[in-house]
Amino acid sequence: MKPTRLLAIISLSAITAGIVVTAMADDDRRYSDSWGAKTLPGVAPVDLPLYQDECGSCHMAYQPGLLPAPSWEKLMSGLDDHFGENAELPENERQTILNYLLDNAAGRSNYRASNKLMRNIRGAPIRITELPYFVHEHREIPSRLVTGNPKVRSLSYCNACHTQANKGSYDEHQIYIPGYGRYDD
Repeated sequence: MKPTRLLAIISLSAITAGIVVTAMADDDRRYSDSWGAKTLPGVAPVDLPLYQDECGSCHMAYQPGLLPAPSWEKLMSGLDDHFGENAELPENERQTILNYLLDNAAGRSNYRASNKLMRNIRGAPIRITELPYFVHEHREIPSRLVTGNPKVRSLSYCNACHTQANKGSYDEHQIYIPGYGRYDD
């Protein structure tokens, strides 16, 4: 093969690869590449009315992507003693909610925060506040702003400070601590 023809083939291949890569690039800043797959920011918002109604009637209906599947299985198998309360459901409702939680659990989701929450998990924790990534992200917040704050009381009240938590956004720029204001670490 002549050197000029070989050079032309190599150049054409490089141009074609550049076009393909450019076409595949996504300028939409909502996405980022993670393990070769596009991920969305935050966690998927709750979209099962039954779950929202049943669980959200007592506390924030935590997005399924905040815990891994084994944790949801463990949590849903002990509803007769749900953090000191009886939260039992009719079996068909319990199973529907469990299936929803498992299908959308951390590690099974295409959302960035759900993937981050999976880091360094051991066992099947049933408290989001015990996840290593959660602990890391909240480690510098003074207790006076949380447990010492009657409008917050606990780190488990995500929506007390994360103004867009119900939409699945836990962006640090959307934090507003009641009685304190915008928090920036």
